Amino acid sequence: MDELKGHYIWMNLGWQNGERIIGITVYVRIQDCKFWIEEDWTEDGIATDLLRAGVAKEDIVLAFHEPKMRQYTDFAVAS
Repeated sequence: MDELKGHYIWMNLGWQNGERIIGITVYVRIQDCKFWIEEDWTEDGIATDLLRAGVAKEDIVLAFHEPKMRQYTDFAVAS
């Protein structure tokens, strides 16, 4: 995590069955007082956890959707 720049990454690194594993599970950045979810491979979605923690939908951007598609979600449309 880089709290000064508002970047938070949950990664899987290591070895499994002799193979190297590298992958981002969650990548969230905070910009303009909004949570920008850039990557999310969790089962329930990190947005669900943010909502449970009291973050408003208008403060969450599903940045993994292209900007023109965000209007069809229940979350912020910021581009």
